[in-house]
Amino acid sequence: MYYRIINGIAESKQTDINGFDGLWAATEEGFGEGDLYDEEKGWSHPVKTSDELEAEGREWRDNELEFTDSIVAITDHSSHTALMSYRQELRDWTDTSDFPSTKPTKP
Repeated sequence: MYYRIINGIAESKQTDINGFDGLWAATEEGFGEGDLYDEEKGWSHPVKTSDELEAEGREWRDNELEFTDSIVAITDHSSHTALMSYRQELRDWTDTSDFPSTKPTKP
C-alpha cells in the first residue's frame, strides 16, 4: 500500500501508484492515513491512546491463552504446572499496575 503525501500528511491510500503524480510513501507497519511524513525523516511515530494500548495488550493475552489451551488437558506435561501459573498471570495481568506495559513472561 502507498499513501499520497499532501502537506506532510499521508492521505489517499492506493495499491498502485502508476499514473499518479505527487509524493508517495510506502506503508510501514503501524503507520497509516493521517500520520505525518517527512521526506528526510520518514514517518512520524503516531502516539497510541491508552485504550489502543490496552486493546493490544488484551489481544496479545488472549492469543497467549489460546496458544497454551492444548496443554491444559495434558496434566502430565513436563511444563503443566508452570504453564498453569503463567495462564493465571495472564488472566490477572489486566488488573495489575503493570498492564499493559509489562507483559507476563512465558516459562
